[in-house]
Amino acid sequence: MSVKPIREHTGKSLLHRWLAEYSGGKHTYGNPGVLVTPAVLDPTSGETWEALVQANPWLLQQKLVAKPDQLIKRRGKAGLIAVGKTFEEAKDWVMQRMCKDQKVEAVTGQLTHFLVEPLVPHKQSEEFYICLHSLRYYDEILFYHEGGVDVGDVDAKAERLQIPTGADLSSGEVLGKLLSKVPSAKKANLASFILSLYKFYKDLHFAYLEINPLVMLDDNTVVPLDMAAKLDETAAFLCAQKWGEVDWPPPFGRAAYPEEALIRDMDGKTGASLKLTILNDKGRVWTMVAGGGASVVYADTVADYGWGAELANYGEYSGAPSTEETFVYAKTLLSLMMKYKHPDGKFLIIGGGIANFTDVAATFTGLIKAL
Repeated sequence: MSVKPIREHTGKSLLHRWLAEYSGGKHTYGNPGVLVTPAVLDPTSGETWEALVQANPWLLQQKLVAKPDQLIKRRGKAGLIAVGKTFEEAKDWVMQRMCKDQKVEAVTGQLTHFLVEPLVPHKQSEEFYICLHSLRYYDEILFYHEGGVDVGDVDAKAERLQIPTGADLSSGEVLGKLLSKVPSAKKANLASFILSLYKFYKDLHFAYLEINPLVMLDDNTVVPLDMAAKLDETAAFLCAQKWGEVDWPPPFGRAAYPEEALIRDMDGKTGASLKLTILNDKGRVWTMVAGGGASVVYADTVADYGWGAELANYGEYSGAPSTEETFVYAKTLLSLMMKYKHPDGKFLIIGGGIANFTDVAATFTGLIKAL
């Protein structure tokens, strides 16, 4: 499967939309917040601060939390979360950072997307940690009775529950294997929420879903404060209607290339497979490889020979693409390769595997035409 991370706002919006249905109305998630983009800088965009307030009047009525929404880990420790702000304070905090470079650990990137959401006042004792992830033969739930920035090494101390592929999860399993250290008054409602969350996770084809902290208030309301999630992109044909419009952001520190968007758009309109990710646009080693498995072998081999830092792209074409599709793919790759000169030259490695249904003449005609 092709697992891709999504924005926190996307994950919370999906939970807001579907949690009530998967819990039979027992659990709801009221407000996923609002995503603030560079469009606020353009008075003609229709997504200005004034427009956001008009569509979300709660922004003026509650204390707020603001944070970047760009797949950045440990934002709290990096000083990238503003807590308990008024709307004007949150707006100023965002604008001071919008489209500015920010260094997070060893990576420097530009901050362009921010999540602004209501503050949920709570006590430390009301915080929990939960993570659902999918492995080859089972799904696994990790739960810890304490949550927050200082939760520590959850892999070492969390309770674990494995659910074999195709099996159902019961309340008894959740109570017995995950919630032994949770206060008795909260166990039943928390178990019910975890069951509903797992149904949501499976049915919408998540591959990873971490909530830290997950807060359960005194009235037993459950609120996910911080979320990281990944979807199985290949399930789009099953889930597109439930997902709605999904934004697939690039990793923090790596700009999204229009050439990647072009190939992704082509991939969505053909029965073939066309993938392209730019790793280092000034790199010397470029690959055009047929076959998903072969593309991994080629990339690994380049790295094994000590050229990993010079590997410019990762991608593959397979599933019998037409001459035109191969031509556009190769032309796009070559245009990127020729964008920057290198005094020592560059390498283009063409290879891969051939399936018995592949029309070699058609694919290589497109490649030769591009060359």
